[in-house]
Amino acid sequence: MELRLDGVTVEIDGKVIVQDLSLDVPDGRIVGLIGPNGSGKSTALRCVYRALRPSHGVVWLGSDDLSTLKLRRSARSVAALTQDGGTDLDFTVAETVALGRAPHLRGNQPLSERERGLCRWAMAQLDVLHLADRGMLALSGGERQRVFVARALVQEPQVLVLDEPTNHLDVRHQIELLSLLRGSGLTVLVVLHDLNLAAAACDRLGVLSGGRLVATGTPAEVLTAELIREVFGVVVSVVTHPLTGDPQLLHSLDSARSSKGIRT
Repeated sequence: MELRLDGVTVEIDGKVIVQDLSLDVPDGRIVGLIGPNGSGKSTALRCVYRALRPSHGVVWLGSDDLSTLKLRRSARSVAALTQDGGTDLDFTVAETVALGRAPHLRGNQPLSERERGLCRWAMAQLDVLHLADRGMLALSGGERQRVFVARALVQEPQVLVLDEPTNHLDVRHQIELLSLLRGSGLTVLVVLHDLNLAAAACDRLGVLSGGRLVATGTPAEVLTAELIREVFGVVVSVVTHPLTGDPQLLHSLDSARSSKGIRT
């Protein structure tokens, strides 16, 4: 299902956080939002999973204005992994993953055998099946993150909205998660801070700076040394990955200092 942000503006307490953002996420594609801290990325995502309503503009889910849909219907179509997706309740991993079926159930309706199988599949995909009976509060940050992604998959959405899904994950699980997304066939809008991971995982990128979209295109079109210096304040060299052909950014620990003309 296609997702489209059409002139989305978000104003909070008199301050414009996102300004006139228009971005297309084609059916079955992965589009990444990148940009410095405070550039409006997470705010834009909140409009898609309906934690915020845009002050102006429309989020389109296929041909539907998202704001006109009943919450249950939109929850069946859009699943989200948020930055603040923690839990203070010590549910087991299996119970937490099963919560992804909530939009499809009524009251205390039990899971069907198919749904229980779906939960086991999702936990296996995210390498948490062996933790099924463990309490969430006993898990590491990376283990919890993988549980929350499994919960989102169990929702059987058409659109996945992910805010820093590789946060807390080790290298192996970062690669496995992004590979899973690539092969899922879902429409994915994702915020990533690691630009090299974004280049590898995303079909297209949108760059936010100061709440405005300043560039869109393929990773090769967007990830230029000039744009990275202008938006992030870092001097980089852009090279081609020898195996994939994706652009990769190389920088030194002094690159941010040198870009600002700071001498040591």
